[in-house]
Amino acid sequence: MAGPSDKARFYLEHSAAELNELERKQIFTREEISSIAKKRSDFEHILNARGSKPSDYMRYVEFEQNVDALRRKRIKRMGVRYKGSGQRSIYAIFNRGTRKFSGDLALWMQYIDFARRDKAYKRLNEIFTSVVRLHPTKPELWIYAANYFMDTQADITDARSYMQRGLRFCKNSELLWLEYAKLETIYIGKIAGRAKILGLDVDRTKKDRVEDENMIALPAITAEDVNPSLGKEDGVDESALQNLASAPVLTGAIPMAIFDSAMLQFKHNPALAEDFFKMFAEFDQLPCIKRILEHVLAHLEQHASQAVETIACRFRLRLFGLHPASAEFPSAFAEALQLLGSAIGLHKAHISEVAVRQILSLLLIDEAGEIEPSVRKVLSSRLRFYSRALGEAGAGDGDAIVKLVQSLRDEGKKRDAEFLLRTILEQKFGNLFASNIAGSVPIRLTHVLAPASTPMNPSCAQVTANDGCPTHQPVPPVAVVGIVVLLAAVVGLDNHGTRPLSDVARGPNVAVQSSGDML
Repeated sequence: MAGPSDKARFYLEHSAAELNELERKQIFTREEISSIAKKRSDFEHILNARGSKPSDYMRYVEFEQNVDALRRKRIKRMGVRYKGSGQRSIYAIFNRGTRKFSGDLALWMQYIDFARRDKAYKRLNEIFTSVVRLHPTKPELWIYAANYFMDTQADITDARSYMQRGLRFCKNSELLWLEYAKLETIYIGKIAGRAKILGLDVDRTKKDRVEDENMIALPAITAEDVNPSLGKEDGVDESALQNLASAPVLTGAIPMAIFDSAMLQFKHNPALAEDFFKMFAEFDQLPCIKRILEHVLAHLEQHASQAVETIACRFRLRLFGLHPASAEFPSAFAEALQLLGSAIGLHKAHISEVAVRQILSLLLIDEAGEIEPSVRKVLSSRLRFYSRALGEAGAGDGDAIVKLVQSLRDEGKKRDAEFLLRTILEQKFGNLFASNIAGSVPIRLTHVLAPASTPMNPSCAQVTANDGCPTHQPVPPVAVVGIVVLLAAVVGLDNHGTRPLSDVARGPNVAVQSSGDML
């Protein structure tokens, strides 16, 4: 059996011809060739000896990437023709590493990312096949592979195949079921978007007529009247368009079938059904999405009519698709609030979060200022009410508010998080304080870290160089520490100061540094 030195020599001999060619064409000097060969020899002895780690392969890959980048720059600058490619050696190292450490998912993901950057689509197919064969119980891998084929190659067949095979191995993964339904919904959106671009969503049977006594109606003349052959060759098949509109793929039949299968698998779990509802509601522009949401709600009504998730979905569906400036909105909003009022006593945190999220989206949808002042006033009042209820939920320490703001930011809804933050601060500290925070004005943490019974002192709670304390009222006893984490979550304390968020969350006894306490 060959020892580590023999194996290292075997791999080094494969690269000798390439190094000689690089030296002959003067791309690298003799000293550089010697340095590269020595470095490769060191790596090969490490990899082939006992005790090698995945990180050793990654360092070897990084070295080869640097060599390849330098080689490309030299070739471009010198105008030399060279057929060799450093990518081949990098792929070989990845292959060896994944064979030896097949259970290391981090190494596999590095391999996949490199192949994606290199646009090696054929090799990516092989990599995905290998990694899901070795790790069939990892739902994240099936989702990643399916999303790659859908997003990068626009191949719904392969994407759907990965999702379905993944469900055979990970049938108890809620995430995989949700992502499969999301994939099919995205596919519906792509087809609907393509139909809109091609003008296939227009009703061709309707003709616009302008009635005017000064106009003379003339017979319509089409291109087919001038050239009858066009009707046979290039005409639009109206029956085919009607069949397309009623096809199951465009009516939402596939996502609904996935939802029904998931409900059977998870014994009609209302929490999972609500997750499906929220995911589907994100695709508010699809023509069939209202039908899908009604299907989910009907299932909840049938199997868990009194569950808080059912009430939340009723509330969302009642307001779905309504603009706050529309005539139907005030009555619909009043009915939706009545639905929440019956359940907020028993499920305060859940109902309050649902209401806050929905009202935030309604307030921020008004870009042109079309909402009537009275409607906006009602929405703002309800937002303050439910945000206060959410802060008082559970232990009453404001953790629910902090989690909601962080969740909104993680979901990419930074505007929602900032608007909610401003609303909470206006309730607790006044408008001046809230506007300063919302504008990212530096503010010391001493006044929000102070105990609840300590009044704000302008001498120790300076907002800016010229402004005093925004209010002399005591800090409310709700979420003193939570508000600090809230501010850090949105404004970004870790980007403006030296203190980590974990230190801020320890409480009011944490010492505030002179240079690290600035937001």
